[in-house]
Amino acid sequence: MISVLRNSSYRRLFGAQVVALTGTGLATVALGLLAHDLAGPGAGAVLGTALAVKMVAYVGVAPIAAALLGALSRRAVLVSLDLVRVAVAAVLPWVSAVWQVYVLVFVLQAASAAFTPLFQATIPDVLPDERDHTRAVTLSRTAYDLEGLLSPALAAAALTLVGFHDLFLGTALGFAASALLVVSATVPKSVPRRRYDAHGIRIYLATPRLRGLLAVHLTAAAAGSMVFVNTVAAVRDGLGRDAADVAVALAVNGAGSLLAALALPRLLDRHPDRAIVSRAAGVLVVVLFAGALAWNWQLMLLLWALIGAGCALALTPGARLLRRSADPADRPALFAADFALSHACWLVCYPLAGWVATAAGLTTAFLVLGTIAAFSATTAMRLWPAHDPEVVEHDHRDLDPHHEHLHDAVPAGGGWTHAHEFRIDDHHTRWPRR
Repeated sequence: MISVLRNSSYRRLFGAQVVALTGTGLATVALGLLAHDLAGPGAGAVLGTALAVKMVAYVGVAPIAAALLGALSRRAVLVSLDLVRVAVAAVLPWVSAVWQVYVLVFVLQAASAAFTPLFQATIPDVLPDERDHTRAVTLSRTAYDLEGLLSPALAAAALTLVGFHDLFLGTALGFAASALLVVSATVPKSVPRRRYDAHGIRIYLATPRLRGLLAVHLTAAAAGSMVFVNTVAAVRDGLGRDAADVAVALAVNGAGSLLAALALPRLLDRHPDRAIVSRAAGVLVVVLFAGALAWNWQLMLLLWALIGAGCALALTPGARLLRRSADPADRPALFAADFALSHACWLVCYPLAGWVATAAGLTTAFLVLGTIAAFSATTAMRLWPAHDPEVVEHDHRDLDPHHEHLHDAVPAGGGWTHAHEFRIDDHHTRWPRR
């Protein structure tokens, strides 16, 4: 898996991701402490609102940013967005009111919403071989999982030496280091398009495999929300255990995700994406309903590990599907669409998991989220065809017979027929019927 790090450009870009993630992890801890400093007992409400602001920024900004920034130099855009994040992190220690936190969090997450899809869309151009891209995606997932495990420990160690406001300095340094690494990498130029609009969502929703992927995102959000929203209540109130066990439960979830991500490249070498994703989604459904039937500490750890593994196996292949489903010029917009639509699923499931658990208990929450997961997993497999070749024979009836795209086409039924790797674009606005 680490063989892809021999590519110097990818190695620098991966390093940029790692240091930015470390800075983000420090900011997560620091924001919690800042909220407590500003709001005292109301810190939970402040953090909940900040999380909602983050999701709104993710859902609303990503497609717009892709449309507005698509014609610009990728390296210039990525570095500029990192510098915006540096500036926000540098200002956060000086805030004195809760509303200022919300504004700065929105700006920070808006920059991340523009940065992340463009960064993800750049990797297939740096590593055009699908096997290498798969290993890069796995490394990326591993970095996310390790950040979740190690950043809290790093923050705790730092807090023994400095105040929590100084953690924001670490965040700023992380984003600054990310900018420097991006500058030092060879970043492929943007492929020009005739227009720059929110066409990524149109491509996404017109591609059957990606409509299925969106339903998978909802399945993963339903399962993951039970972990991220209800772990504290489940451990402290449901099982009567102490605060340290909350960290243990979250760490077990992260470990499950990490182990699954490490196993994924070999699995994808042997099995098609759809088979792995469908089985992982099925595991998530079973786990949610199992949580409604029985509950104890050992079972919780098992279920949390399975949710981590299931989410990793269900979601990580998504980058491969996006890569296959768009031409290089359209990839940034398509990755931005996936970023926005997937986070819309989390925006629905986060509050639902919390509200149902608070109003009706954890058992009901498991049943409700399990029902959503079962419906979305079933829908995903209906939308994503079992036979899903890249090369598809199709007709053209709206192009001039002398159009360059028809150079290898043959007359058929009043139009022209040919076969090639099919993607939704300016010449192919609908998926062929079968």
